[in-house]
Amino acid sequence: MLKVRKSEDRGVANFGWLDSKHTFSFGHYQDPAHMGVGPLRVINEDRVSAGRGFDAHGHRDMEIISYVLDGALEHKDSMGNGSVLRYGDVQRMSAGQGVVHSEFNHSKTEPVHFLQIWIQPNEIGKPGGYEEKHFDTASKTGRLRLVASPDGREGSVSMRQDASLYAAILNGGDDLAFPLQAGRIAYVHVARGSLNVNGVALRAGDAVRVDDEASVQLSDADNAEVLLFDLPQ
Repeated sequence: MLKVRKSEDRGVANFGWLDSKHTFSFGHYQDPAHMGVGPLRVINEDRVSAGRGFDAHGHRDMEIISYVLDGALEHKDSMGNGSVLRYGDVQRMSAGQGVVHSEFNHSKTEPVHFLQIWIQPNEIGKPGGYEEKHFDTASKTGRLRLVASPDGREGSVSMRQDASLYAAILNGGDDLAFPLQAGRIAYVHVARGSLNVNGVALRAGDAVRVDDEASVQLSDADNAEVLLFDLPQ
C-alpha cells in the first residue's frame, strides 16, 4: 500500500528569514491526518537566510537529525557542542532529559538549506547526546547508504529508536530495491530531483509511505537525492 504526500500539500511557515515546509504537523500547522509515521514525527525542509537562524531553545525526549543539502549550518548546544555542518554532514542530537540549542546560517552571504528530522526515542528521560558524521557523495551514489541506525552500524550515527535512515543519490539506470520486512513501514522523502517509487512518480519535496509491500522499488531517477526511513509501526 502506498500513501503519497505531495510537496505542495505540506504545511508552510514563512517569516522572511525562514522558509519552511512541514511534511507533518508542526508549530502553527496542525493536520490530524498528518501527525507522523510510526516514531517519525517531523520532516521540515528549512531554508534560512544569510546570517539568520533559530535562537537558543529547548527540547526534551526527541532524536533530532539534521541533513544539510546546501550551505553551512552552525550549531551550538548546552552540552558544549559546537560545529558547522555542510553538505554530506549528518548530525544527531538526543534531547533526552533536556537540551538547549541554537541553529544559525553560518554564512553572511548565502542561504542554508537543510532537512530537520524528529524521531521519538524508545526510551525517555535519558541523558542528552550528540554525534555527527560526514557521508561523501560517492558513498551515496547509486546505493542506499545507512546514515542513522539504532546501533551505529556501518559507520552511521546512532539513535534511540528501532529505526534506520538511508540516503541515496540516484540517476538514470540506478534502480534499487529495499526489502520491507513484515510489520515495518518505509517512508521515502525526495530531497531533490525526481524518481519513481514502486511505479509512482515523485519529485522534490514529495514523499510516500510504503507498507504491506514486499519491497521499496526506486527507479527512473533524474538527479535524485532521497531519504528512506525503515520504521516500526
